[in-house]
Amino acid sequence: MNFRRILLVAAGGTMGTAARLGLGLVLPDTGGFPVAVLIANVVGALLIGVLAARLPASADLRLMLGTGVLGGFTTYSAFMTGTLDLWTGAPVLAIVYAVGTLVLGLGAAALGLHLGRPRTGGAS
Repeated sequence: MNFRRILLVAAGGTMGTAARLGLGLVLPDTGGFPVAVLIANVVGALLIGVLAARLPASADLRLMLGTGVLGGFTTYSAFMTGTLDLWTGAPVLAIVYAVGTLVLGLGAAALGLHLGRPRTGGAS
């Protein structure tokens, strides 16, 4: 096991988790709707797509930024608990939130992969 790579993920995860907490403090839930979690997950998916397109999977920087920072910034558990919290008072909104997050996240990751691909030179 490579201890240096574990430390890279831990350092990145610390930064990403702190950034998500900061986002949650700046954008508190509006009427019980988890705005910050939605934004973190969609923006994180976009940035993970860019990283995946730009850096090889074995790169330490991708490990630190993707697995560490963005893995700490995005959050599946808060997404699920937010969905369940919404479900108790507004089941339709919970479904819209859950499906919307998945669709937006997939779209953001695909866009990130597209934006991150190196451009080939061509005629204008």
